[in-house]
Amino acid sequence: MSYETHGFLDRLQAATNAHDLDALAGCFAEDYRNEAPAHPARGFTGRAQVRTNWQQIFGFVPDVHATVLRSTVDGDTVWSEWEMSGTRRDGTQHLMRGVMVFGLDAGLATWARFYLEPVDDATTGVDEAVRRQVHAEQA
Repeated sequence: MSYETHGFLDRLQAATNAHDLDALAGCFAEDYRNEAPAHPARGFTGRAQVRTNWQQIFGFVPDVHATVLRSTVDGDTVWSEWEMSGTRRDGTQHLMRGVMVFGLDAGLATWARFYLEPVDDATTGVDEAVRRQVHAEQA
């Protein structure tokens, strides 16, 4: 494991929390590929799209704060659990949690599998949630 691999999450988290768009985009390779397995149409390619996405996030959630809750490194692959929170300009809470798996080369993310989702604070319990998943007519 190289220093670049080990320090990647620290750099990404620091850039996010400083709202430093240049430093954040600089964590990603020009030809970076982002996959969203639960939402395949949301996948994208390129550092420019990372910049565009985060420019919008910083604009609409001006106090966004990221925390890496847990992580591990396996060669050039970084597994990480994140929480991102803040308050949107309309006063509503922004809270996302999930996992991001990054592939790195020379300290830059070249790909990721993105499983970060908005937190659903509904009161639906596990039994009802399972029923809704397997019985479409009851949803």
